[in-house]
Amino acid sequence: MAGEAILVAAQSGRALAESARRAGLRPFVADLFGDADTLDLAEDYRPLPGRFGTGRLGGGALLDALDALASRAGPRCLGVVLGSGLEGAPDLMAEIGRRHRLIGAPPETVAALKDPLGFAALCARLSIPHPTVRREPLDDPAGWLLKRAGGSGGSHIRAASRGSAPAGGYFQARVPGRAFGLAVLADGRDIAVVALTEQWAAPSPLRPFRYGGAVVGGSGKAPPLPAALIGDIAEAVARLSAETGLRGLASADILSDGERWWLTEINPRPGATLDILDRRGSSLLLAHVSASEGRLPLLGAPPVDAAAAEICYGAQAYRPVPRIAWPDHARDRPRPGTDVARDAPLCTLLATGRDEAAARQTLRERAARLHALLDQEGMDEHECEVSERQHADGAAGRAPHR
Repeated sequence: MAGEAILVAAQSGRALAESARRAGLRPFVADLFGDADTLDLAEDYRPLPGRFGTGRLGGGALLDALDALASRAGPRCLGVVLGSGLEGAPDLMAEIGRRHRLIGAPPETVAALKDPLGFAALCARLSIPHPTVRREPLDDPAGWLLKRAGGSGGSHIRAASRGSAPAGGYFQARVPGRAFGLAVLADGRDIAVVALTEQWAAPSPLRPFRYGGAVVGGSGKAPPLPAALIGDIAEAVARLSAETGLRGLASADILSDGERWWLTEINPRPGATLDILDRRGSSLLLAHVSASEGRLPLLGAPPVDAAAAEICYGAQAYRPVPRIAWPDHARDRPRPGTDVARDAPLCTLLATGRDEAAARQTLRERAARLHALLDQEGMDEHECEVSERQHADGAAGRAPHR
């Protein structure tokens, strides 16, 4: 497959594009952000309209972008790999599939897995623990969450209030435990477990369940959940895979208190943990392609060290983002001159360590240094701008015009 093209469509296509380059493929990318490192990785790029987290990426503009990229990619193209942003649009996925070869879960599988009430009924039929869901009005909203069907990244989740769920929304009962993700490869019949990650939130005043990051332990280290419990989760995901025809790389979101567990949803696509999972001798993206074709590949041994990734959100509004020397461990780097609102995703930070705690500590240190660097560079640029305006006014002590 070396040298072949692959089309990438996602809210942010950088991680998939980087994985494609590691696999020796040529990525042609359509996404919302056009970050600097995405543009460096892509053979060609098309921007998409829309807002992060809507679940219907780009609409008709996505079809036009993929058609244009396919024309540029030429005949040696494996197909289209989809990241986040299409969970709520299986009809749009089907239209993409009519024009291009889809790599990953088919649209009907996504429709089955992302329909909240249908998924809950499927879990009940297969005796898989799943929080109660409903759309009917709540007399007492305590102990319930409001979610949006097809939402991603946790930003759509709120504490429930009285009354009916709004259009496109549903209620889900709260359950205890820490958040985990079981990454798997599925071939439509069975699964191969890739890794268990632990995840955390990065709450903001308006988005208390916003996704923060994830960490994966190294080989030879004890997993964060009992092996028997992980086996039960994997067996349940395998039954769901066979029932729905799940294919490719996917992840199961789990809440567990160490003794009990609940499956909250299946994300039928490569997810936010791709950066920390694609570190083996064999390519995880090529494994995704193979599993999509109905063949579960052998994966290389996992690394001995732990790895973590975290979304760094804007501590303030950057209008525009200052020009800085981005550290090597930063990804999804916004282009200088673009705007990033306060609490919007600024970049992704990566770290490794001897264990999960060390990797997360390194993330915290790197986030603090990056915010300090951005604040200093922003101040320096402002002072430079003031100096230039004062010079143009011909009066060094006079306030600049606005």
